[in-house]
This record gives sequence, C-alpha cells and structure tokens, in this order.
Amino acid sequence: MDIQTVKATVLSSPVFVLDATEIVANLRVLASLRQQCGVKILYSIKALPASVVLEIAKPFVDGFSVSSLFEARLAHHVIGRKGQIHLTTPGIKPDEIAALAGIVTHINFNSLTQYQQFADAVKVRSSLGLRVNPKLSFANDARFDPCRKHSKLGVDIDTLWLSNSIDQVQGLHIHTVFSALDFMPLLKTVAKLREYMSDKLAKLKWINLGGGYLFSAIKDHTAFVDLVLKLKQDFAIDVYIEPGKAVVGNAGYLLATVLDSFVSEGKTIAILDTSVNHNPEVFEYQRPPELHEHDELGKYEVVLAGCTCLAGDVFGEYRVKEALKVGDKVVFKNVGAYSLIKANRFNGYALPSMAVWNGGRFDIIKQDSYEDYCQQWVSDNVLHARAI
Repeated sequence: MDIQTVKATVLSSPVFVLDATEIVANLRVLASLRQQCGVKILYSIKALPASVVLEIAKPFVDGFSVSSLFEARLAHHVIGRKGQIHLTTPGIKPDEIAALAGIVTHINFNSLTQYQQFADAVKVRSSLGLRVNPKLSFANDARFDPCRKHSKLGVDIDTLWLSNSIDQVQGLHIHTVFSALDFMPLLKTVAKLREYMSDKLAKLKWINLGGGYLFSAIKDHTAFVDLVLKLKQDFAIDVYIEPGKAVVGNAGYLLATVLDSFVSEGKTIAILDTSVNHNPEVFEYQRPPELHEHDELGKYEVVLAGCTCLAGDVFGEYRVKEALKVGDKVVFKNVGAYSLIKANRFNGYALPSMAVWNGGRFDIIKQDSYEDYCQQWVSDNVLHARAI
C-alpha cells in the first residue's frame, strides 16, 4: 500500500485501512496450497468479519469458519448455499441451535456434553465433528495457549481415546497455535493424533487442522503439503484449514492524527485521535504495534498515547526522523486481525472509519456516527419514541 498517498488522501481520522491487494496476495498463497495438495480453505471470519473481506475471499475459499450465530448468519448472507460454513465454539446456546442447524454445514462440538445435548437436533442437516485438545502446548503465553492446563477448548485426547465418541462423528478439529512461522507444531500435533487414533481416522470424512499459521510469511510449504497429501492418501479424508490472521493480518493499517504534543518528565508525549481501545490487544498483551514512521536511528523519541482518560492508553515508545507536530499523521501496520473486531467506544470516541485501498483507489466504506453510539447505549423505547 502506498502509505504516503493514503496519508495525503485522508481528510479525517482515525481510519482503519484494508489493502485489498495484500488480502488477495495472501489468498493466492492459500489457493496455491489447495492446488498442490487438495487442502480445503475456510476463512476464519472472527479475525475480521467485514463483508468486504468476505466478498474478496469468496472466490478463493471453500467456505467460512464461524464461532457464533451472528457470524454464521453473516457468512450465509455472503456465501449462501454455494459454500461451506463450519462452526467451532465452546458454547452453543440451546435457543440458537435450530437457527444454526439451518445455516451451518459442519459443527465441531467443543465437548462431549454439548455433543450429547445437541447432536440429535442437527445431525440430519450438518456434518458433526469434535474439537480435540491434543495436550501439546506451543505458546509461551498461556493466554494464547488452547492446550493450557485446565483448558476449556476441546475434548481431552485421552478422554476421547477411551470413549467411543469418535466412532459417532464424521470429523475432528484441532487448533494449537497462534501466529506460527513454521509447521513444527502441526507436524507434532498430527503425529500425536495418528498415534492415538490411527485405526479410527479412516472412518472419518474430514479433519480440520485449524488456523494460527501465517502461510504468507512461511517460505517453504513443503512440510505442510506433504502432511496433507499423506493424510488424504492414508485415510481418504478431506483436510481443512481455517486461516484468519493469515488472510488479513498484514493487510490492515490504522491511520491516526496527532492532537497534542508535550513533554512529561523528560519524555515527549504525542496524543493521537485514536486509542488502544481501537486495538485492544495492545493493552491486553502490552504489545506495541508496528509503526510505519518508526526508525531505529531516528533522532527523536516519542511516546504515542491515545486520547482517552485511561492512564494506560499508550501504544509505545518510538523513534522518528522528525519531531511529530500537531496535525501530523502516523500509521500502525499489521493490525488487520483481532483489532477492529475487538474495538470499543470507550469515553464516547467513535470507532475508526473503515476504508479499502485497491491499487491506487481509496474508498471509505464505513463511518461510525453518533446514531451508532446511541443505538448501543440509548434504551430501545427512547429510540422508538424519537423515531415516532
């Protein structure tokens, strides 16, 4: 994306910009994998459920991966009955199961209890599977580790092995990593699954290897291709992956404007018109986002902070070539996944506008308004009375 052109084009901020060409480039990597080994691709829309992303992805994927009724309805709205919709969630609500059953094509139950509770209600229309916890941890941070101790995610592999439940389902789902840059965790996970379930895998129709791998950032896909081909050859099953961040992570940018600049105890503070509430993982995990203007050799040090009254509303410390002035624009990169979907209007600040950059064309596609704010916080009877 031509960041300088975008900065010159934007009249008001904050703006969340999606680079459509980068999304397509990521999808083409996945399409190449499908061509090489026959793996089926599902875009995991929890990373960013914007309809524009789903429309861009639709020609490249076999369907969408969802985690709730709303996501399922959105996926169905975009893809209709021409593609697959796979549901994986720790908590299916009894009053939503009928609606889900009419939309999704595959359901990965998170526990044996939920399977026992809902299987009869959906098995006629959906292909049923179980999420498995292979009890292999690859994440250093327990907050990201699906296989952490006392995990809520998936059926314990030992419990599954001792039960006959695998004989009653058509598929299995595994997911053990986030932002992985090699396939070692997947190789180890599948090896353990084969060790436990080898004689039963051939009875299945499919296996979902989950997401968490940044395919575009991994140079050599040989290990992945060989793994999928071997699974298909040995067990005659369909193999799925459900990338999310791998599709949109590096395609998202957050553009902000400097509102104020001052010195606090020897450090320059620049207040932006955005906040960590527009990218909550910055605060949740104390992980400074990548700044386009950052230069390790830059002469000026600056603390970039958000505009809310939260003391910890701070993006991080950066170095820049020229001192930032009021009105200057800055851009955070690689914030396409799990940012805008988690954003909130703390202090009453509007959510960032959403825009798409497509090979030189810049289009604003969504703008948050006071009416949107009221829709969230003003009681329905008041809104109805005003409408009348």
